[in-house]
Parts: sequence; structure tokens; C-alpha cells
Amino acid sequence: MKTNANSLTSLALQKFKKNTTGVLSFWFIVFCGFIAVFSYALAPDNSSNANQMHLEIHSKKPGFKVQMLTIPSEKKLNQSFFNKLLFGNKNQHTEIPISSYKILNDYLIIQTYTESTSESLTKKYPLSLFQNNDVRKFIKTKTFYLGTDRYGRDLLSRMIVGTRISFFIGFIAVFISLVVGIIIGAIAGYFGGKTDAFIMWLINITWSIPTLLLVIAITLALGKGFWQVFIAVGLTMWVEVARVVRGQIMSAKEMQYVEAAKALGFSNFRIIFKHILPNIIAPVIVISAANFASAILIESGLSFLGIGAQPPIPSWGAMIKDHYSYIILGKAYLAIIPGIAIMLLVMAFMLIGNALRDALDVKN
Repeated sequence: MKTNANSLTSLALQKFKKNTTGVLSFWFIVFCGFIAVFSYALAPDNSSNANQMHLEIHSKKPGFKVQMLTIPSEKKLNQSFFNKLLFGNKNQHTEIPISSYKILNDYLIIQTYTESTSESLTKKYPLSLFQNNDVRKFIKTKTFYLGTDRYGRDLLSRMIVGTRISFFIGFIAVFISLVVGIIIGAIAGYFGGKTDAFIMWLINITWSIPTLLLVIAITLALGKGFWQVFIAVGLTMWVEVARVVRGQIMSAKEMQYVEAAKALGFSNFRIIFKHILPNIIAPVIVISAANFASAILIESGLSFLGIGAQPPIPSWGAMIKDHYSYIILGKAYLAIIPGIAIMLLVMAFMLIGNALRDALDVKN
């Protein structure tokens, strides 16, 4: 049995490797996962939620450069490496875009950055604020590779940190849907009768409610927030898993190996989870890939409506909401860039789902 399982696995892997779009999608998802985990280490703005605002340079085009003065924070928090990796740098240094500066009588005198039609402000800071009075270390030319948003935040950093929201909601929502869906579907398919009739009634009722409305209702009941959205999306996606598992178990429980397990006196729990489920896992994997894509779209829709991840947490859907009016103002890229990111990640999960379906199909 072990040899056969290994040979089937290797055969499926060989089929998957021949699917170019599936392999490319897989590596793109791995790349996004890497960005999600190490987002604060990769983002130019590694402050918590990449939330450094510079209203003077709002809505700038990609490639915009400006001199940036960093004023060190007087209050310093002790953060471990892993805390910075997970939550960003909480030591909020003040950043000021400047057009020019000079040193005069132990003071740093700066001209703040303004548009050509505006009048700049003059500010001065004592040199003692800066380590060893070396001001030049604290003035650097900063490049905003994707430009800035309406609040003057680095759009690239917001996009990188926002990957974490869209990527991890897929994992958590799919995990919840798998746990609930497999248990309910297995009970319905294995025991049948009135148990199956009741569970199918529950599934049909849940199925008849529009997914987005159900998510909104659960979100409002749990409250607005980061984890509430993850739970709400997961609790609405178990229906598809339960239907697939139920149908597969109804077919598998008539097999000879199940009858043999019953004759040996194994418990129903062991028969379901040790013998049947490992043999029907292929369609569950395929539907999980599709649920990943659905979860990302639902979260983006909720954030666009304002009931998803709450500001200042960066979310691709919320970024579209903040900037969709800029489409007619000649700065459409502010909404198009996060839209393309959502499209690429959703398409990658859909393509890898199709590739897995073809690879795991024993008829081919």
C-alpha cells in the first residue's frame, strides 16, 4: 500500500511539473508568502503598518525623490528582532521632507518641501538632537518607487505590508473552512439518514444566503477588526467543503476497505479520519485552492466597504477605496496598482487549483 501511495504521489507530481502555468503560479504564491512573512524587513518604511505620513508629498508619481530629514525619537522602545519582524518598528522617528537646509549657530535650519506654487516653511532644530551633531547622517534622499498615497505614505511599503493581510486571510479562512466543513461533511456522508437530512438542510440554508451578505452579518456581529474578518470569511466557506466531503464519503463508505475496517471493530471516528479521508483528500485540496482565491476577494470587498481590516492597517481593498476617485484625476495608478496585485494573487490560486485538479485526476 505504501509503495502504491508513493507511486501515485510521484505520478501526480510529475503531471503538476509539466503544467507550466501551475508551476509559475506555485512559485508566485511562494514569493508572495515570503513577502508576507518578511514584509517589514523588505519594506522601505518599516514603521508599524507602514504608516509614516508626509502630507506635503501626497499623491506623488512613481519614482518621486525628495530629501528627508529624520529626527530621532527621544523615547525608545526595546523591541526584539522578532517583534520588529512581526509588528514593525514602533520607535516612531519623525520624518520631514525638506527642499534645503543649512547649519547656523548650533542650529539646523531647514526649508520644508512644498509644491512650486506654495510657500515653504522655515524650521530650526538644535544640533544636540542629532547623534554627535552629525546632521548629514540624518538627511538622505528618499525614493518612492511606487509614489505616495493621499496621505503621503510610501505606496510600495503599504503594498508589501498589505500582502500579509491578503495572504494570511487565505490560510486562516481556508483552515477554518476545512475544520468545519470536513467534520460536518464527514458526519453527514458517513451516518446518512436523519443526520444527513438535517445537515443538508443546514447546508442549503447557508448556501441560499449571498456570501457577501453573510460575511457582513457575521463581521457586524463579531465587530470590526483584523481577526474578526478572518473568522467571518472562514465561517462562510465551509459549505463547499462539506458538500464535497459528504459526496466523496458516501461513495467511499461502500468500498471493501471500509467494510474490512468495520469487521475488525474499528471505531467510526478511526474509519472516517484514518481510512476514508486520506483517500478522498484530492478534491478537498483542489477546492481549498479555489477558497484561497475567494477569501482574498471577499476580504478585499469588505475592506473596500469599510468593514474589513481597519485603518491604519494596510489592505489592498482599502487602498482601492481610498483612491478610486483618483482614477478621473489623472492618478489612476493609486487604485490600479493594488487592483493588479489582487488580480495576480487570485489568478495564481485559481491556476494552481486547475493544475492540481489535472494532476490529481487518476483518469488522465
